[in-house]
Parts: sequence; C-alpha cells; structure tokens
Amino acid sequence: MTDVRAEGLIAKVKQRGGRGDRSPLGTWFWDIDRMLLLLTLFLIAIGLVAVAAASPATAVRYSGEHRKLAPLYYFWRQLLWVGVSLPVLFGVSMMPVAMARRMALTGAAILIVLLAATPFVGVSVNGARRWIGYGFAQFQPSEFLKPFFIVSTAWLLSLKAKDPELPTVVITGALTAAIAGLLMLQPDFGQTVIFCAVWLALLMIAGTPAKVLGTIIGMVPVGLVAAYLFYGTARNRIDAFLFPGVEGEGAADHFQVNAAHATLTAGGWTGTGPGAGQAKFGLPEAHTDYIFSVVGEEFGLIACMIIGLVFLAIVVRVFVKLLDEQDEFKLLAASGLAVQFGAQALVSMAVNTGLAPSKGMTLPFISYGGSSMIALSIGMGLLLAFTRRNPFLTRSPYVVKWGGN
Repeated sequence: MTDVRAEGLIAKVKQRGGRGDRSPLGTWFWDIDRMLLLLTLFLIAIGLVAVAAASPATAVRYSGEHRKLAPLYYFWRQLLWVGVSLPVLFGVSMMPVAMARRMALTGAAILIVLLAATPFVGVSVNGARRWIGYGFAQFQPSEFLKPFFIVSTAWLLSLKAKDPELPTVVITGALTAAIAGLLMLQPDFGQTVIFCAVWLALLMIAGTPAKVLGTIIGMVPVGLVAAYLFYGTARNRIDAFLFPGVEGEGAADHFQVNAAHATLTAGGWTGTGPGAGQAKFGLPEAHTDYIFSVVGEEFGLIACMIIGLVFLAIVVRVFVKLLDEQDEFKLLAASGLAVQFGAQALVSMAVNTGLAPSKGMTLPFISYGGSSMIALSIGMGLLLAFTRRNPFLTRSPYVVKWGGN
C-alpha cells in the first residue's frame, strides 16, 4: 500500500513539471508564447547592458556643482525599474481576456483625463510638458495610454462584427483626433504620429472598406502640410532634417542627429568594447533617445543589426501566431500592440541612424526610463495574454488554489 502511495506521489510531482501541470504557474507557462517571452527578456537584458554603457556619459552631463552622480547611477536605477516591471509583465500576461479588456478600458479613460491635464499642471522638461506627478512619482501619461488606447480601439472596432451599423470608424477616429490634439499641446508630435499610425493600421486589419481607407490615407499628406504650416514643433524639426545648414530653432535638433550618427558609426562593425566609447560623451540623452547609437559605438553595428532583427522577430512572431485567430477582438488588439511596438522601435532607430528627424522616443525595453519600461511591460503583458495557446479560455485558471486538482 505504501508503494502505491509513493508511486502516486511521484506521478503527481512529474505531472507538476510537465504539460499536464495545471497549477497556476504551470498553466501560465504552458499556455504562454514562450518564444515571445524569451525574446522580450532578451531585449530587457540587452537594455541593462546598454544603459550601463550609456550611464557614465549621462552621469557626467547631469552632474554639477551641487550634485555628483556615480558613473553607474542610471544603470542601478534602471535595474530597479526592471525589478518593478517584470512582475507587472507577468501579472498582466496571466489575466483572462475579459479582465485585460476591462483594465484597458478603465485605464484609457483615466489616462485621457490625465493627458488633458498635463499641459496645464505637468512638469516642464526640455521645453515640453509631458510629465505629471512629483519627484520619484513622475510619469508620462502618454506612455501608459498607448497600450490601453490600442486595446480600447480594438474593442470598439470589433463591435462592428456584432452590429454593422455602428459608426466605429467615426468613433475611433474622433478618439484618436482628441488624443492627437492633447499630445500636440505638450508638444509631442512623435507620439501623435504613433497613435495615428496605429489607428490606421487597425482600420486596415479590421477590414475597413477601401473607399473609406483611401479617403483617410489621402488626408495624411494634407495633415502633414498643415502640421508644417501651423505647428512650430513639426516645422522646426522637418526644416532641421531637410535643410541642415539653416540656422534657427531646429539647429539643436540637427546637432543631435549628427552627434547620434557619429556615435553610432564610431565603433565600426565590432565596436570599441564595453566602456571604451568616447563619442557618447558628446551625445545628448545618451541613455534614452540615443541609446541605440551608444550600442553602435561600444558593441558595433553588428550588435545593432541583431537588435533590429529581434524587434522584427517579435512583430513577425505575433502576426504569424494570429493567422488562425478567429476572435475579432484578440486579433485586433494583439495586432495593434505589435504594430505599436514595432513602429516605436523603427522610429527610434531611424532617428539614431539619421533617417528621420530628431524625436524624443525611447527604444522599447532598451532605453532608460521608468514610465517607458512599466508601460511597455503592460503592453507586452497584454500581448502575451491575447496570444495565449488556448483560444477557448473564458475564465482565469490562475485563481485555482495551489495544490488543487
């Protein structure tokens, strides 16, 4: 009898670690897209190395008579943010679809209100009011709004399948326009472009009629011309990019792009080696907007290519996984999150390589920043939740008690 009990216990222990493990952690591990999670963790690890490389240059730039920063000051802070963000990523990825959708809708409503308040009560940094809060509790509402906006827009567009008469294009367009207007008040033209691009991508994926799409796409050049004529921030950056010899407010942007390109190419194909880069000390915001250039200097252009391929692999992985997805909402939400992730990475790398005007946009999971890291972790957690293996999951399996049958 004792042997029978022992064999049963051994069988349960083996089942715990295998595909038959239905414990909360086991269910999560076998249902989640482990390759997508692994690629994300790889980016976070690269980010810690990159921030460690950029930290000395940034510490020198922001040290002063009354404040002397340690060379690895920003690395230790980033390590703290990663420690906060990983539980957020894992926790959100464990949510059932309905719970994740409710969280996104509630979060979007709250953050739009905060975004509206930011130009008036926000903290001014480098001439722009994009931050709200005080001291250590400062954050960018726009960073957190991105994943919630995408999920909310996906939900609204998915309602078209239930009621074809719903004016979902008009509703989501009005929402996007309102957010774009609030962002331009800060001003933040780059984030405005990201929000609008994601909305347009979602319309395409949702099967919006070609006539409607054609009308919207035809308005894009009109919007860009209007931004150039009536929006000083966009005009200055476009002028600095297209006419680099012209003096004016855009001269600083041109200097940043030149400095980023020089730093990126300073290390050649293989880099100068960790800590050996010198061009990074003349680079503004080396730890955030231009961290890709620091990677190029110290680890080489080959390392930059690998990073670009990892971003591409994540986006392709998501779309391949969605080929058989029949749930309209999950298809749109996951697609939108992947588009936003890829677009943000593309814009950041384009700025660093001199292929796009200067724009303060972080490289996902690699640039320094608490708001960016936590918001991206929420977005990736939602993406993992919407691409789980079991398409028929209607309630959370993670509320099952540990040790339950």
